[in-house]
Amino acid sequence: MEQTLKIYFTSDVHGYFYPTTYGDLKRKDLGLFSFARDFKKDENTLVIDGGDILQGSAFAYYCRQKSGSPQAIADIMNDCGYDYYTLGNHDFNYGMDYQNAYIEAHHGACVCQNVVDEAGRACHPYVIHTLGNGLRVGIVGIVTDYVNVWERKENLAGICITDPFEAAKEALLHLKKEVDITLCIYHGGFECDLKTGERLQKTTENVGYRICKELDFDILLTGHQHMSVDGQYVHGTYVVQPLENAKEYHYLEAERTKDGLVVRSEKRVADGANAVGALCEKYAAEEEQVQSWLDQPIGHLSRALLPGEKAEMALHGSPIADFLNRIQLHFSGAQLSAVGLANEIAGFRSEVSVRDIIATYPYPNTLIVCRISGKQLKQVMERSAEYFAVAADGTVQVAESFLVPKVEHYNYDYYMGAAYEIDPAAPVGNRIKHLAYDGKPVEETDSFTLCLNNYRYSGAGGYEVYTECELVREINIEMVELILEYFKENPYVEV
Repeated sequence: MEQTLKIYFTSDVHGYFYPTTYGDLKRKDLGLFSFARDFKKDENTLVIDGGDILQGSAFAYYCRQKSGSPQAIADIMNDCGYDYYTLGNHDFNYGMDYQNAYIEAHHGACVCQNVVDEAGRACHPYVIHTLGNGLRVGIVGIVTDYVNVWERKENLAGICITDPFEAAKEALLHLKKEVDITLCIYHGGFECDLKTGERLQKTTENVGYRICKELDFDILLTGHQHMSVDGQYVHGTYVVQPLENAKEYHYLEAERTKDGLVVRSEKRVADGANAVGALCEKYAAEEEQVQSWLDQPIGHLSRALLPGEKAEMALHGSPIADFLNRIQLHFSGAQLSAVGLANEIAGFRSEVSVRDIIATYPYPNTLIVCRISGKQLKQVMERSAEYFAVAADGTVQVAESFLVPKVEHYNYDYYMGAAYEIDPAAPVGNRIKHLAYDGKPVEETDSFTLCLNNYRYSGAGGYEVYTECELVREINIEMVELILEYFKENPYVEV
């Protein structure tokens, strides 16, 4: 008898439920409520999420900072019918108490094999799920172990994130003899081109291709990269990956026939016009509170600071980045500052609201002050300058390495406190020119204090040099809170 497993899969929803980016009030084609009512549940269907749900949107930030509870997020996931989910790296941003409260309130099962307790036991082990048609599905979850690199140690109290590949491999050994279908939910992506196998990333942040090549899961549901990957077989494993912020989901059917398992899928994009009905109405009060809070005015700028074209901002400077660097220098007392901008930013209107801040700085980053030599400073600036490519007609563009396999505008950093020029046509590694501090050329042996966020200090984004820089001090207050505090101290700011 032919038997079919049906799956609805999302990942990297980041707290986006309503069809809004929160940067403005326009309806957008995103948000879980834009398609959740399309999930048709029966005893042979699973609704699965790939992690990164607790952080990212203004709604998620409000739950953490204002209500202090993930209950509303868990309730929404329950109402949308989620059966299984794994944890994403951002699900650790608010610490274990907050994460555990979410897991406790979620009616679905958390599977994350490489999150282990102090005794080395999996906190969220694999599950065998038997469908109504008798199919036994082995479900393993794993998260990128770069959580260990990015996350503050206090947020990982009592647990350890182990190698995801090894955790998946061991779980698969136990499962294969007991189930009909093996399924891995991986909060991580692909380090190689799926067609050619060419390695695109040097790190082990993403090991999806290796999982397909060296293990033999039937299905690998991936996330983390915010990259749309259509359903396809990679070394015999069927893979998909949806875009972030519930811009799309994947519907899969895995049919077991006398000839073996056949998997097919459809990518279905969000339609903001569909975000109507009972679900939207049920959480309307919470959403209204978020929107009201976002519209609270908190200060004034002498002029609006709005984003421009990406390469143009990076090459000639951004007043938004300048303002954020100014705030970092204010609170850190450092000589230099470095800041990256999110892929999508709203900027600041002259009458600044909480909305402007959340929509321009969506990360839960805290600040670090480190000591950096002149040589190291040049190295990190040269890494940023790799952002540029010069087209045949002479125009300056964003380099492909910052766009493929994942869009990473946030890995370009803007610097304040030092004078310098960028020559985008010069060879990589030799693009920073006339680097000076206080009117004097920077020498390799010079020493400076530099303020940056904790994510970048971990070496993320190709900035491994920072891991060699001495820690001077930590400012364990989220940057969003510091921006709010800056306006409390300075209600009117000349920019």
